[in-house]
Formats: sequence, C-alpha cells, structure tokens
Amino acid sequence: MPVVKTSNYNRNQLLFNGHLQTIYPALFRKKVILPFKRERIKTPDDDFLDLDWLKRDSKSLVIISHGLEGNSQRPYMTGMAKVFFDSGYDVLNWNLRGCSESINKKPIFYHSGATYDLDSVISHAAKKYTSINLVGFSLGANITLKYLGEPFWKSKLKIKKAIAISVPMDLGGSCDKIDGLRNKLYAVNFLHSLKQKIRQKALVFPDKFPTKKLSHIRSIRAFDNEYTAPLHGFIDADDYYNRCSALHYLSKINHPTLILNAQNDPFLSNSCFPSMIDAYSENLFLEYPKHGGHVGFSPRSGQERFWSETRALEFIQRENIN
Repeated sequence: MPVVKTSNYNRNQLLFNGHLQTIYPALFRKKVILPFKRERIKTPDDDFLDLDWLKRDSKSLVIISHGLEGNSQRPYMTGMAKVFFDSGYDVLNWNLRGCSESINKKPIFYHSGATYDLDSVISHAAKKYTSINLVGFSLGANITLKYLGEPFWKSKLKIKKAIAISVPMDLGGSCDKIDGLRNKLYAVNFLHSLKQKIRQKALVFPDKFPTKKLSHIRSIRAFDNEYTAPLHGFIDADDYYNRCSALHYLSKINHPTLILNAQNDPFLSNSCFPSMIDAYSENLFLEYPKHGGHVGFSPRSGQERFWSETRALEFIQRENIN
C-alpha cells in the first residue's frame, strides 16, 4: 500500500488559484544560466537525442525529463538542475525526441509513453555512475513512472529513487481536462506548437505527415487521434492513452518514488490522484498539496527556492524515505 503524505507547501499569497500558479512561473520565471555541455547520442533506430550535461565528477547522477512541448532549457528544468548540481550531483537534462533545436530524423517524434528513449538516455549514462535518480515533469513524469513500472529495462538496476511532478497519470482524463472550456487557452497554446512541428516534419515526410486536416483540429485529443497515435503504432487516441497512462504501471514500481500533484492543477483530472489502494506499489509516496498549479509550486517570496525543488532534493537525499 502506498504512503500518502500530508504536504507542507505554502503558496505565494498573490497567486491565489491554480491558473495563476501555473501561468505566472511559466511566463515570468527566469532561466538559470548554467555551464551545460551538449552531447548528441544515437538511438537504436538511427535517430538522435540531444543531452545537456552538468558534470562535477560525481558518482551520482540526476536525469531530468521535461513536459509537453518543453525542452532541456526551460526554467523549471534549469531550476531543478541547479538545485542538484549545487548539492554535488552530476545532472543530465535531456530533450525528448524532436524537442531540441534540431528536427529529428525519423517520421515520428515523442509521446507520453516513449520509455524507449528514456532507456537510451539511462543506458548511455549508466556505465559512468554508481547511482541514478530520475526527476520528471508532466509528460516527462508520466514517461518516468511508466518506465519504472515496465519490467524489461535492464538499466533500471542503477536507479535509486524517482520523483514525478504534475504527472497526468490518466492521459485520457487529463487530455479531456485540458480540452475543456475553462482550459482552452492551454490547449490552444499546445496545439499551435504541435501543429508547427507537424508542418516542419511534412517538409521531409509529406506522406507521413499530411497537413490538410491541421486547420480542423481544435483539441489535443483530436491531434493525438490524427497524428500522435497512428505515427507511433497505436490504433487511435483511446488506445494510446490506455496503453501509455502511468496509472496502469504504478503497481509494478520497485523504486522509492515520490509523486507530487497539486490538487488545483488545471491539467489533471480526478483520476490523476490515486489514493491508498492495496493494488498500488508500497514504494509509492503520494503527496497532493492543495496548491501549486501545473509545474508551478512557486515560492512565497523571490528569495526562496521553488518548493518542488526543495522537496525533490529532500526526498532523494533522505536515507529514511518519507
């Protein structure tokens, strides 16, 4: 049975609802400048992934995965990287396939269940480190949990702990929440970026990326049904959501794993907040603060660290897990 923990997060008083707690840090948080070194690695299917490293010759590594239409240099990514780098860890922020400055080579891109690319990153790094910790945000958090729950990845042997932040564990439920009238602004923003990606890929793979229907797509679910699902081997959006939702993999997780989901996250459906159910792994630590928004958790003042960063470091460093 998982452990449900009462959260100590106190919100910034000026950010009084989930939308403000989501939008303000996304728009106004400054990116931390750090001495990242980029490395490009080859994937087993002859594509590539771009990795951004911070190294201090540590034996412990933290791998950080970004969210939908994000990248390795988003402020929430560099902020988390700085906390761990300053605390003595090597850090690897990686770009999901097609999310760096370069368009990937294959007629696919990334999706919420693409654990094979996370495994390529972990396998590449594993030989240099005695322990690896994982941090995932949103879509990257779903990939992280799914990866941990899948039994066939050999590189999991060096993983010590993991943290999933603002994770849409039920992809279908979260998709419908984002597509809802109250959240239409988020859906429009994501769709604009995703459609641009399709147009770019169509220049290279016109048969795989038809663009005639783009103007008629007005929801994330419709986009996934038309592009994400068929491009990556799924029957339709429902098949994609069902097979890739981390909710179905929680019972198989064997590593201490903290899930941080704010109760007022505008992206998450009620199904993204599992509780104390015997079917879930006892290695799960579920923490659901009342506030925080989506990939938010802003500090009470500008002098403080983002709470999710403090909590992540605390969870990974503490010997007695809680």
